Amino acid sequence: MSEEQKKDPILEKPTSRREFLKNSGLTVGGLVLGGALGGTFLSKTETVTKEVEVQVPVEVEVEVPAAGGETHSHETHVTHNYSDALLFFTRLEDFLALSAATEVIYPEDEHGPGAIKLGAPFYIDKQLASPWGRNTDDYMVRPFKPGESPLTRGEIVLQGVRKINETAQSKHQKLFKDLTEEEQIAILKEFEAGNVPLELTTSAAFFGLLRTLTIEGCFCDPVHGGNKNMEGWIMAEFPGAIMSHIDVIEKKEFVVKKPQSLSNHIHI
Repeated sequence: MSEEQKKDPILEKPTSRREFLKNSGLTVGGLVLGGALGGTFLSKTETVTKEVEVQVPVEVEVEVPAAGGETHSHETHVTHNYSDALLFFTRLEDFLALSAATEVIYPEDEHGPGAIKLGAPFYIDKQLASPWGRNTDDYMVRPFKPGESPLTRGEIVLQGVRKINETAQSKHQKLFKDLTEEEQIAILKEFEAGNVPLELTTSAAFFGLLRTLTIEGCFCDPVHGGNKNMEGWIMAEFPGAIMSHIDVIEKKEFVVKKPQSLSNHIHI
């Protein structure tokens, strides 16, 4: 095997940063998801965003004219997304590690936003805080089959993201969010390969769960907390929750429809 063949396609430039997603084994119907989403993702050399962009309410004092030429101070509030709140994670350090990991799995590039801007971290937080994250409907009594874990999904993810930070500190004396893209990829590849010890589960199981949740958060219906502004659907040219295509079914040319969320069908 030549030296060129031995190179890791994930870490080589200008190979797409989304090659990490394509090479990580996530498939839909036998097709690699990165390809199933449509389009060849090109390269982008900038490092990923390390912080979560959280909109904070701002109070602004403005002077409002009153009768007689007098002015009164008036407070206005900038509207922000109240759904961007943590329901499961209690330590910001854990959430920032999760966010950075999702951005490595699905990074922003010239084709569209990455996991952070699409709201995938907040989607994951909401899912882990739900009965699904607590495995409420699953059989959780011993004995377990080989490969099964007594931990809930929330416990697996929480242990995993803390181990990510622990590994980053051990190897680079930094938190995971502060590492370079190449360093982050190298750590996540170790998790994917099952080389990082975890209690009552495997790092491969954690990585698989994290990867699945990340993609769900990027392309779910926005009512679930991810896919902000339906930008994931716009990028994938997916029409979303359109109930009928009877208006265009007989058209011969390809019709591009503006995506719709389930919330578009509520008329009060």
